[in-house]
Amino acid sequence: MSDQNPRQRAWVEVSPAAIKANAGALCQHLTPGTELMAVVKADGYGHGAVTVANAALDGGAASLGVATLQEGLELRQAGLKAPILLLSNLCDPEDLRTCLEWQLMPTLSSLADAKLCHALAEDSGRRFQVQLKIDTGMSRLGCALDDGAETTQAIQHLKNLDLKGIYSHLACADDRNITVTQQQRQRFQSVIETLPQQGTGLCRHLANSAGTLLEPNLHYDLVRVGLALYGHAPADHLSDIVPLRSALAVRAKVTLIREIKAGTGVSYGHQYISPNSRRLAVVAIGYADGVLRSLSGQIQVLHRDKRLPQVGAITMDQLLIDATDAPELHPGSIVTLLGRDQNVEISPQNWSDRCQSIPWEILCGFKHRLPRVEV
Repeated sequence: MSDQNPRQRAWVEVSPAAIKANAGALCQHLTPGTELMAVVKADGYGHGAVTVANAALDGGAASLGVATLQEGLELRQAGLKAPILLLSNLCDPEDLRTCLEWQLMPTLSSLADAKLCHALAEDSGRRFQVQLKIDTGMSRLGCALDDGAETTQAIQHLKNLDLKGIYSHLACADDRNITVTQQQRQRFQSVIETLPQQGTGLCRHLANSAGTLLEPNLHYDLVRVGLALYGHAPADHLSDIVPLRSALAVRAKVTLIREIKAGTGVSYGHQYISPNSRRLAVVAIGYADGVLRSLSGQIQVLHRDKRLPQVGAITMDQLLIDATDAPELHPGSIVTLLGRDQNVEISPQNWSDRCQSIPWEILCGFKHRLPRVEV
């Protein structure tokens, strides 16, 4: 199986050069003194975490963000030495002990979390690098806003802990109405202003991709960028601020061409009935690969600058396209489902708009039976 052609059926193409260029462009956009954290959780948003991490660091990123312990371990075992922050809470002492061993920074949401880490560090004879999250309006992880400054200082007094940073997360930064974002910034700033020397010496961070593109006053000491790193703005009104290149394309091969007559039902449920004689192409990719069934009849594929409509229900392993206007299409031809084909491009936003989703979910949905091919 190791010798199998990764382009045998369907695959995801990933451009490390685009990731590197996006990281560089984002770094140039930042307020002087602000660092870029490349968020590579969920296997680098489906692009491949190790590939993305290396490219982002080459482009100027200073640190990496992941969601799970296993994601952090994967990066360390691949030889990456950059600081890595786990953006989710860990509560199992063995998991935290593993963080200490592999130099992964856990996120703390309470003084109790900190005391557990302190005890583990004391047993090991090593200082434990950690970061504290403060809830400013996401109502998810983080200590209560009113406890933010007190908890920060209490952790700083635990001799076996090295508190590297304090941070929060924006809930609505991609909205045109920035009221909530301004409120969250004011809350975060209120904690900082209560700290001695306003927290100087700590890495203070708040902005995600949308916050990074929205306002320089959200940058602080570091920004945590996910979606924009992969070449996509988190909202239309933020799309022209930094030049970004899409780093991913999804392609698949045609396996069969067939002619059908008028009135012929196509695929499960006969959701599509041909209005006249049509030429259909079977494409070797389906919802088990990450092409959502809810997109049935709503998307197109690209071939030689042409947009060809997908027809009928998307099935587990295959889908059908109307190739009537593409007589050059034949078994073995390659079509593009996402990404660029010559002068035409289909974006994750294009899909998410059609199935009431978000680009993040589209990118993270491509399954691992689709080989990742670096281009």
